[in-house]
Amino acid sequence: MNVTRGFTGRPRVHNTGLPPGQYDAGDDWPVLSAEVTPDLSPADWTFRVDGLVEQPRTWDWDEAHTLPASAYEGDIHCVTSWSKFGVRFAGVSLDAFLAVVRPHGSATHAVAYSHTGYTTNLPLADLTGGRAWIAWEYDGKPLPSEHGGPARLLVPHLYFWKSAKWVAGLTLLDHDEPGFWEQNGYHARGNPWEEQRYSGD
Repeated sequence: MNVTRGFTGRPRVHNTGLPPGQYDAGDDWPVLSAEVTPDLSPADWTFRVDGLVEQPRTWDWDEAHTLPASAYEGDIHCVTSWSKFGVRFAGVSLDAFLAVVRPHGSATHAVAYSHTGYTTNLPLADLTGGRAWIAWEYDGKPLPSEHGGPARLLVPHLYFWKSAKWVAGLTLLDHDEPGFWEQNGYHARGNPWEEQRYSGD
């Protein structure tokens, strides 16, 4: 498999190449959600990492903002076939949160969950090494609630259903445990460049 520079999720030069079956959404950012957008303020937002970790921890809004700031500049891809180029998100690398809780060596996967109850599963390898963020800004402004604000998980090298809106936490596991869409026929991993849209792809 040919891996593009964007696959790692690190800042990169704009790439006009689209994954198979995708179209360029341009300035549009379609709003797609499995649930009703919650009325969740930064003051009410928390983020917890637990499961197979040495020190489970919950951060509130202010505590999360004391971690080193980080950003992603690149592309995002939705399983419904749209892609956006040159997006800019800011927040904190998930690596910073994981450094605090210290995952066990047996941890291989995670279930991300939202304040709404939504869940999605990810291999731990897709969340580490500068590949995932907790993002609260988009294009220099607070992340809009309809797009997951006050904060969402951002895993840009996978289809965007993996980037859980209104993220509330991660539970680290030693096995894969399907989330909401994965239980309803979506692919376990969701790599856009391999068109892993649905179970069996």
